[in-house]
Amino acid sequence: MKKKIVFIINPKSGTAKKEMIPNMIWDEIDAGKFETEIIFTDYKGHGTELARSYIDDGFDYIVAVGGDGTVNEVACEVIRSQASLGIIPIGSGNGLARHLGIPMSIHKAIEQLNHSETILMDYGVVNNQPFFCTCGTGFDAYVSTEFAKGKTRGVMAYIEKIITGYFSYKSQNYHLVGEGIDLKTKAFVMTFANASQWGNNAYIAPQASVQDGKMDISIMSQFPIIAIPTLALQLFTKTIDNDLLMTTLRTDEIILYREEPGSFHYDGEPYEEGTEIHIKIVADGLRVLTKKRF
Repeated sequence: MKKKIVFIINPKSGTAKKEMIPNMIWDEIDAGKFETEIIFTDYKGHGTELARSYIDDGFDYIVAVGGDGTVNEVACEVIRSQASLGIIPIGSGNGLARHLGIPMSIHKAIEQLNHSETILMDYGVVNNQPFFCTCGTGFDAYVSTEFAKGKTRGVMAYIEKIITGYFSYKSQNYHLVGEGIDLKTKAFVMTFANASQWGNNAYIAPQASVQDGKMDISIMSQFPIIAIPTLALQLFTKTIDNDLLMTTLRTDEIILYREEPGSFHYDGEPYEEGTEIHIKIVADGLRVLTKKRF
């Protein structure tokens, strides 16, 4: 019996044109296995609405075609159902897809769906807002906010915001409280990682797993400009957690206190949060399609 699958495409993700993606899906998807539908989102938040509608119509697989923000929109409804999430990564970072081993090639990602299996993975919640890859405050939230303001997408635009932002952003004071944790610190970056990377294979939490029921909290102190090449190399070689500027904590629930409200991001999408932020992990809360292990 065929499974019902829908591809929810965000036309604003990444930089590549999206007009040919439906034809690529029709060409690659196994018509013998799937009853397929394809739809584009029209506005921010539309992915959540569409996912809910197709879940209510009994669809088995809901595929987010976009970046981590699109995945977040769609997955927010999938966690409330018996459906499974699929991902075709076409965003700027694609952190969760990379962590899960989903190919960056659209053709290969669709082909993998034809031979995929469903696994259970964890997800996080920040003040009732789900996240699936990473969330955080500090410099990465600042960059996400500035990136969202710009009209240009893609990796180079993101790097530009990082470079210009370094000279204007200042470290903040934080207080982390949880089971066995009571830490006051000043940090440049504060990332809560369910998965291991921000995106583009920049591993901010190299040891993080989406199946351990824990989050890795990566805390980076302010660093001099001469340290940037070393830190960049460590991010891309999965060794940033060994640097003396980094502190890593692991827990399933934490409260973050800060001196004033401001920027926060969930899966790279910027939001405003207050001075008290509650973050927790929900173990095995999301069904997701990945490559078959056997």
